[in-house]
Amino acid sequence: MPVTVVVGAQWGDEGKGKIVDFLARDANIVARYQGGANAGHTVTYNGQRLVLHLIPSGILHPQVNCIIGNGVVIDPVAFREEVAMLEALGIRTVGRLYVSNRAHLIMPYHKLLDQAQEQQALQPIGTTGRGIGPAYIDKFRRSGIRIVDLLHREVFEAKLRANLEENNTLLRTLYHTDELDVESIVQEYLEFDLFIDPYVTDTAALLAEALREGKHIIAEGAQGALLDVDHGTYPYVTSSNPTSGGACTGLGIPPTAITQVIGIAKAYTTRVGYGPFPTEQTDSVGERLRQLGQEFGATTGRPRRCGWLDLVALRYSAMLNGITELALTKLDVLSHFTEIPVCVGYRIGQKRLRFFPPDCATLEQVEPEYVVLPGWNQPLNGIVTVEKLPKAARRYVAFVEEFVKVPVRMLSLGPEREETLVYP
Repeated sequence: MPVTVVVGAQWGDEGKGKIVDFLARDANIVARYQGGANAGHTVTYNGQRLVLHLIPSGILHPQVNCIIGNGVVIDPVAFREEVAMLEALGIRTVGRLYVSNRAHLIMPYHKLLDQAQEQQALQPIGTTGRGIGPAYIDKFRRSGIRIVDLLHREVFEAKLRANLEENNTLLRTLYHTDELDVESIVQEYLEFDLFIDPYVTDTAALLAEALREGKHIIAEGAQGALLDVDHGTYPYVTSSNPTSGGACTGLGIPPTAITQVIGIAKAYTTRVGYGPFPTEQTDSVGERLRQLGQEFGATTGRPRRCGWLDLVALRYSAMLNGITELALTKLDVLSHFTEIPVCVGYRIGQKRLRFFPPDCATLEQVEPEYVVLPGWNQPLNGIVTVEKLPKAARRYVAFVEEFVKVPVRMLSLGPEREETLVYP
């Protein structure tokens, strides 16, 4: 029962889309297991840059079926736009894309609440305002609306009216925004039901059948392990579990089905939004990394915070996820640096920390300890085998492997599929 889980090993934006697209050529199914349209997986297709927010990155391979699992919260507007984009490119979705009937829906009031709460918060998180957090709140307070509810109009309308009565009161009295109209939302979501109906199925049963048949499944996470709501830099986290364990609950597959966990990490580190970031470079070095790596959010366009590779955090992520191998992306960006610092420890005063701290108050105090590695000062484009890499680049990769105790099996040297090296 071969399931490969692909996880972001940092704070997201590691290049999961490209790696999943590359791996999907040998897969039967690619399944997304958590998050929502706040994630943007960037892939290159026929020379064109595409950003997928909900649909798995394997959709660009015609032989691959794709699944949006029950752990994903679905924005009807984003889903329709994404399907339309793919269909306009001649990429068929009906009959290849399946959506869990247990997945929760993002409602218009979720987006309004997300934006209002972020604007008025004393401690902003830096959310995308896409309604992800409020949708997960409703899920866990057992008042969420699932896709299966659309099949029963009376049930759907009763849930919606109850939720709108409560949320309209909040929007009016606490956040001083306009109320939402019940009838227009009912009509909008009933129309969406007609649109999504060809895609909806029991995806857990579909995956179970695929496992029995020995098909290769790739489970695709969104965001990154350090944004996990349980194990990340809380409260500056996402609202779900991007770690490998989330694949089981987010898809309905057993842990025994997972045979491989691939962690995706940049050759440096980035972060979007607020929260501690020990290796962040707020000077010209950070700006240089940002410009060379084109570090701007795929979903929001926000500039990403940039810094050197944090191996303490990466080792923590490898432990959490049970990472069996690493894919190191954007190694080409470091070609422009003569010396490359790498964080190998945290210190507070004279005390050296043994583990990645569980709280932001501690993490904000740490001083990173660096080892400076030599750069290679030459471009990596056009290199097609690992042996052709500059010696200093190979040493950089070996240093990562030795510290994290996980082998690097893939290197990304650019956005194209062909700019990927696989270790023999």
